[in-house]
Amino acid sequence: MDDLDLRLLDGFQRDLPLVTRPFAAMAHRLGTSQAEVIARLTRLRDEGIVSRIGATCRPNTAGASTLAALRVPDRRMEEVAALVGAEPGVNHAYLREGSEWNLWFVATAPDAAALAESLARIEAATGLAVLSLPLVRAFNIDLGFPLIGPRRAMALDRPADLDALRPRDRALMQALSTGLALIPRPFVALGQALHRSEAEVISRIRALAEARILTRVGVIVKHRALGWCENAMVVWRLPETAVETAGTALAGVPGVTLCYQRRCVPGLWNWPLFCMIHARSRAEAMAVLAEARALPELARVPHRILFSTRCFRQRGATIEVAA
Repeated sequence: MDDLDLRLLDGFQRDLPLVTRPFAAMAHRLGTSQAEVIARLTRLRDEGIVSRIGATCRPNTAGASTLAALRVPDRRMEEVAALVGAEPGVNHAYLREGSEWNLWFVATAPDAAALAESLARIEAATGLAVLSLPLVRAFNIDLGFPLIGPRRAMALDRPADLDALRPRDRALMQALSTGLALIPRPFVALGQALHRSEAEVISRIRALAEARILTRVGVIVKHRALGWCENAMVVWRLPETAVETAGTALAGVPGVTLCYQRRCVPGLWNWPLFCMIHARSRAEAMAVLAEARALPELARVPHRILFSTRCFRQRGATIEVAA
């Protein structure tokens, strides 16, 4: 990749221009042509560096989601990972070290009942119990961190305004989770597919982003393909009363790319506070963790480090089942 590729990816991970010709607006800011931007995004997508140009949807707004895990024997890992990946609602799946729960995945569905059915199918297919850890509170769920330059703290999450959601938004959110067409006027094509006008599509995307129902609209990159291959999920054990203060402080550490609280399962999982650290080396990840451990709010708090060692699946969420 050259300098223009990097500026294209780094500068537009969020705040995609919501105008009739978004790629022309991007080109203007980059000092190049619309055709060049479209050609480069197409190449980067085809090379597996860009997942899509679209949006990330806030969990449990239009649909339902959970972080889940399985305890998989080494000899069955390939088989079980394939069975998990075959479930339509699974959009991320990773092998992680550092815990007896070693296959982690995100499951999404149109609603809570459909999500429960999805997890039940995985249990039936694998013969293994699923550990489900739904989101309780988000401190930062953006993941659009800088790819070049120094690490910096991510902004704290702002709660979603669910009153902004409209019945027809689900199909729009699903389309944005799949990705826009790489053509000069992508919102025209999206509107035609949804039987809505270009102006209405742009207006609804803007409203959903302002309401934090869409957490990010832009170029969704695959960090591992860009060299950010050390992905550490760090979990912390602390009392419920201490989670909010600790999570707020943890989210402010430069290099902490996600931070949230998840529901515990007594006797199986007693680690309510999660953070993610994406780094280019383990040494870099451990340096970020050292800064987190030095926080007064996390001093002497037990924690576990679960590095991912293999990515089995990475794609957009399932918001709506295709007709």
